[in-house]
Amino acid sequence: MAEYTRIEVAQVMKSTGLVPLFFHKDIELSKNILKACYDGGARLLEFTARGDFAHEVFGELTKYVIKELPGMILGVGSITDAAAASLYMSLGANFIVTPVLREDIAIVCNRRKVLWSAGCGSLTEIAHAEELGCEIVKLFPGDTYGPNFIKAIKGPQPWTNIMPTGGVSTTKENLKGWFDAGVTCVGVGSKLISKDIIQNKDFDKLKQIVQETLQIIKMLQPLEK
Repeated sequence: MAEYTRIEVAQVMKSTGLVPLFFHKDIELSKNILKACYDGGARLLEFTARGDFAHEVFGELTKYVIKELPGMILGVGSITDAAAASLYMSLGANFIVTPVLREDIAIVCNRRKVLWSAGCGSLTEIAHAEELGCEIVKLFPGDTYGPNFIKAIKGPQPWTNIMPTGGVSTTKENLKGWFDAGVTCVGVGSKLISKDIIQNKDFDKLKQIVQETLQIIKMLQPLEK
């Protein structure tokens, strides 16, 4: 069962501006990745459930977060149907991220007041997701559309909250493009938690990169955030 309501999760997404994305089948390695992100200042992490028995790993990570990382909000991504969303919510997922817009996922998440972020690629899809109660829309794949697409969306719909995922890096130049365009937060995967960091188990380096990325984002966010 989720510890945080969808409004609470949305507020943390807006205030920190960063959602790290990560998956690995090794539970202990995953715990270390989580802790490095946490120690670096991140307060959200999307577990991209793409491997066999991923739900078993996620369940152990949820227990670890509750016991060892107070204030860390763990959610799950790459969810493609309502059954999977329900499974992960029963394991404590605090938010659900999908690569596509599906009404069945909206229904089960709304029933439990769990934030869900639908993957959208057009203004029509974004508007439909918001009609279904989506607080923060996922723009995916982000690099296919780019910051100019977000600027265009924010014109007729300035109330829309967007999280691009895919094509977002930790450089100031890249982040500035997204935040100047009006994003609410960004989802960052391999550009943040790289293969080298995983292979070398360089958790101190990950902590440092997370710290630096959050500092850049803080400088780029509008004052009202």
